[in-house]
Amino acid sequence: MSQLVLENLTKAYSRKVVPVKNLSLSVEDQEFLTLVGPSGCGKSTILRVIAGLEQATEGKVIINGQDVNPLPPKERNIAMVFQSYALYPHMTVYDNIASGLKLRNLPSGEIQKRIQDASKVLGLDPLMDRRPSQLSGGQRQRVALGRALVREPDAFLLDEPLSNLDALLREQVRADLKQIFERQKSPVVYVTHDQTEAMTLSTKVAVLSEGYLQQLGSPNEIYKTPANRFVAGFIGSPQMNLIEVEQVGGAVLLGDFKIQLPEAARSHGTLVMGLRPEHVRLPEAGDTQTIRGDVFLVENLGMSDLVSLRVHGDDDLVLRSLIPADATWSRENLELAIPPQSIHWFTTDTGARIE
Repeated sequence: MSQLVLENLTKAYSRKVVPVKNLSLSVEDQEFLTLVGPSGCGKSTILRVIAGLEQATEGKVIINGQDVNPLPPKERNIAMVFQSYALYPHMTVYDNIASGLKLRNLPSGEIQKRIQDASKVLGLDPLMDRRPSQLSGGQRQRVALGRALVREPDAFLLDEPLSNLDALLREQVRADLKQIFERQKSPVVYVTHDQTEAMTLSTKVAVLSEGYLQQLGSPNEIYKTPANRFVAGFIGSPQMNLIEVEQVGGAVLLGDFKIQLPEAARSHGTLVMGLRPEHVRLPEAGDTQTIRGDVFLVENLGMSDLVSLRVHGDDDLVLRSLIPADATWSRENLELAIPPQSIHWFTTDTGARIE
């Protein structure tokens, strides 16, 4: 059984440059943790500290109960897959995959068996005699994965492995990754800026901002109950509507329209109201909270239209809604329903969620 634990991890390059700040989390066997956040939030630095390519300033990296901070990368039994693949250009696919095992002086029979097992999973059998220059981007990525899988490490680290692939290939390889790592037992830590990858691949997601952990939870928890305004705005596509509002007698006003506040939010004077576009919908029988506005932009997303409207009574207030492409609706004066259970409330000072 493998376990990766980060305890109060901090990485500082100078007093002003601190990309990782007091991070604590754990990844267990058969868990797939994705680190997600905007550029510069510390994702790749965390991975490099775990791998030993960077030294932690404070805190511990613990693998299977052992603090590995004093150990060099080669002694940590970690397999890392890089964004750039990092394949040896003069070696065949077989030799690229075997290179790490040969350095560990494994018997040739064991090396061959591990490569055969990984090749079946990754579909590399026809490519074994080719060199990296003769492979497509997706094939190179599979070879890099194969080199990691055959090591049978205590933890897998993947640093934006799909970012160099085109959109269609990225979707295919993402599906392959999910199936491959569902068969693995070792913890996986995956870095991406793509929230679709984070939501589809992970059993746990860590959302980071400016070096701090904002929320750690399952993809479902992150989406349904974002811990703060940052997480709410970062997770979800299209982005959540976030509107600063003032309380008036247990309700808030959106232009000419009144939205009732839950009891927990009534002690706050000014709040941030969060509404995902997919939850702002055409009215149905029994809806009690609706608004109207003038449509000024329609973006065709295929299965749905992303509609932007200016709410009546406040021309500066823009609300976006996802409407099914086959729905019938007015492209001028549009009425939309706001189900109370779909609204998220946050404080304006700290951005914390109001339960």
